Amino acid sequence: MAKTRSVRGVKGTIVSALAAVVCYWIWTSLLEWSDDVARAGGDSIGSGFLESLLARVIGLLSLPVLVWVGMRLLRERGNHLLIAAGHVAGWVIGGYLVEQGGLSDAVTALCLALFAGLGGLLSLVEVPPAGLADLQG
Repeated sequence: MAKTRSVRGVKGTIVSALAAVVCYWIWTSLLEWSDDVARAGGDSIGSGFLESLLARVIGLLSLPVLVWVGMRLLRERGNHLLIAAGHVAGWVIGGYLVEQGGLSDAVTALCLALFAGLGGLLSLVEVPPAGLADLQG
């Protein structure tokens, strides 16, 4: 089967959509957990700080890992731009969604669809791996 750009774009859109939904779920679940820890700690200073920091780090780092794993499972290589720019876009879009908190389901779905569409566009750019011929000039 010949590999076409449109197939790669569809794969990138599907992987980006699934990764965004899973990352959003992970991030919000971990932030709820950190809020529960902070409430349980009462009035003590710094209660839940470590858990909140851990939730944000895992939330931010899970997206590029999920996109990379998804594209590798679909046997696509050269996803450097998708992973790097997708990570930045996920940080902006996901940060907006998660940190705002009480957004409607329609706004959440729109932002996740926006990320999936952006992932599909970014996946159209395939960065070939550098070989010895490229390094030798």
